[in-house]
Amino acid sequence: MARKTKAAPAKRRGRPAKAAKGSKGTVGVVGLGIMGGAFARLLKKAGWRVVGYDISAARRLAAKDRGITILRNATEVAKQAAVLLTSLPSPKALESVVHELVTAKLPPITLVELSTFAIADKQKAERRLRKAKHTMLDVPVSGTGAQAARGDAVFYASGDSKTIKRLKPMFADCGRAVFDVGAFGNGSKMKYVANLMVAIHNVASAEAMVLGMKAGLPPQAILDLVSAGAGQSRIFDLRGPMMVKNDYDAVTATIDMFDKDIKLIGDFIRANRVPTPLFDASLPVYDKAIKSGLGAKDAAAVCSVLEKMARLKRDKTVAAKARGAQA
Repeated sequence: MARKTKAAPAKRRGRPAKAAKGSKGTVGVVGLGIMGGAFARLLKKAGWRVVGYDISAARRLAAKDRGITILRNATEVAKQAAVLLTSLPSPKALESVVHELVTAKLPPITLVELSTFAIADKQKAERRLRKAKHTMLDVPVSGTGAQAARGDAVFYASGDSKTIKRLKPMFADCGRAVFDVGAFGNGSKMKYVANLMVAIHNVASAEAMVLGMKAGLPPQAILDLVSAGAGQSRIFDLRGPMMVKNDYDAVTATIDMFDKDIKLIGDFIRANRVPTPLFDASLPVYDKAIKSGLGAKDAAAVCSVLEKMARLKRDKTVAAKARGAQA
């Protein structure tokens, strides 16, 4: 059974991290995008010394402006931080970072992998790191970029329980909760289950919004009254305001990102031979969104797809007022 953990004093193992006077210690972050950048900023604000790296010059600059010490590569980050968080765009990026760390022959480090990938890709990385005397945890994150930015993300931690327990203070300083879900890979399994529900809720929220608007209800009233009643969900509260404004540029998670996750969930479903009729029904909506050029928009943009299918034409004056009211 998963164990929810609370912050407690930590004992460090392995080489001590260099820490600035008065800091809680040093944490490294490789991958300073929406999620990794948010965690780096929160840890810095909480009193940790944070060192990091990203292949993007713009992300490096943005992190530097927030007080993050930027280094030349992942190896340089690991030399200064015995705990390294990775938030990466692809399994290939993870493989590259792991290869770099293994060939550098560093003292033992703990790598906390936060991305959502196939379990096999993470297991391959874990074996290579373990052979080099390093520890890897599989810790996917439940939450959008907006939730991560305000410290509202949840960590599904799997792997060595002693290491997870030791890192509780760090998790507590950049998220709402951390759960120890057992053996390495269970974190990813839990993330697939959670994301299956998110994928369904995105489309369900859009479906309800389009039905209400087509019936003549004001979009803001739909948002307010559904949120006040039994149909409320965190996803509706998060993405409903974007649907009201008909504006999907304030991205918390893109359609393209969901497309990647949907493929992983689909593979997981087939491997376990479980019927998923609601998830299956949502897939054509995401496919239409991508084919309509909405891949870089927030996942709430599935509402645009259903509006088109319903032949719904919004009152532009009402939409403009909604955008102004929520600005």
